Amino acid sequence: MPAVLAPARGRRGGLRVADRVFVKVAARAARDALDVACPELPSPGAPPKVSVSVPGRTATVRVGVELPFPADLAALARIVRDRVAEQVAALTGTRVVEVTVLVERLLLPTTDGE
Repeated sequence: MPAVLAPARGRRGGLRVADRVFVKVAARAARDALDVACPELPSPGAPPKVSVSVPGRTATVRVGVELPFPADLAALARIVRDRVAEQVAALTGTRVVEVTVLVERLLLPTTDGE
């Protein structure tokens, strides 16, 4: 029986992850981060708005979120940024060079009478 040889390294093919996949991964990571960081909110705001640029082997992500107020906005943005960078890199195998978090709206506490 002849030996089966694997194709040469450069001829094995490649993997391309569609931009919409990066967007979904980043949006889910941002939502998960906010769910953990803000458990007192039933659902913190609208879904995150995400745009991604993937030139070559790196990704740049922009995430727009709604955050509760009053809160430590810088800390919440850091939590979102770190989670997005971690999850995008882990699930796509792409190095994330930048995650920009844009606070698009502040969610004020509601009272039961409103």
